[in-house]
Amino acid sequence: MLRAPESLRARSLTALAGMGAIAVAAAGRRSLFSQLATIEIVLVIAFLVISLGLHEAAHAWVAWKRGDSTARDLGRMTVNPIAHIDPFMTIVLPVFLVMTTGFIFGGAKPVPVNPSRLRNPLRDMMLVAIAGPATNFLLALAFMGIWKGLVRSGAYEPDQTLPTVLYFTVLLNLLLALFNMLPIPPLDGSRVMAWLLPAELRRGYIALERFGLLLVFGFLIVAPRIDAIGRMFGNTIYLMWDAADFLTFG
Repeated sequence: MLRAPESLRARSLTALAGMGAIAVAAAGRRSLFSQLATIEIVLVIAFLVISLGLHEAAHAWVAWKRGDSTARDLGRMTVNPIAHIDPFMTIVLPVFLVMTTGFIFGGAKPVPVNPSRLRNPLRDMMLVAIAGPATNFLLALAFMGIWKGLVRSGAYEPDQTLPTVLYFTVLLNLLLALFNMLPIPPLDGSRVMAWLLPAELRRGYIALERFGLLLVFGFLIVAPRIDAIGRMFGNTIYLMWDAADFLTFG
């Protein structure tokens, strides 16, 4: 089992949130970016943007396979991150917030899905939603495999720039997958919850999506102040890390 060096494990990340096709947010008592060298920040952001592009493309691809070609027809079934950038939500707002508050919040363009074109709208919307977090977990496996290969081969020491960047990229993808699956509309997990709920509860639950950004902001503000949520989130991330470690041959 390959563990991160203590110099990396000591760098705390309180939370990172991914809103699937809608947003990605990171918040903490200390900013993630303050703990990294400039070149590390640039490379982590680059890998994160690539990861988000693949996340969005996965939504579009599954929607297409389930009968809705809307996203493909609009050029969104691509790994090119430029296709998923919203000038304000992806660039202006995150840069402004991280420079003024140390808190980063932003988003990509929503991947358009027309439920009426899906073969089984309720079930297929759940499958489209799960595709994003699943992609982030698979990316975490890929980046962890590369990280292990570089360190175990002796090509790099664990605390050099490239292994450090790969370590944080693994962590960010795991965090994106986890936060995406929270059942807070409009996070991806809300589509799973809508599929699971009985019909009499589903309508009211889906209606909460109109308050989606407020709900997510509220969670990001309140969650770090509640120790039980922090412990649950942290423990889940450790379990996901151990699962990824096992699946990449320990």
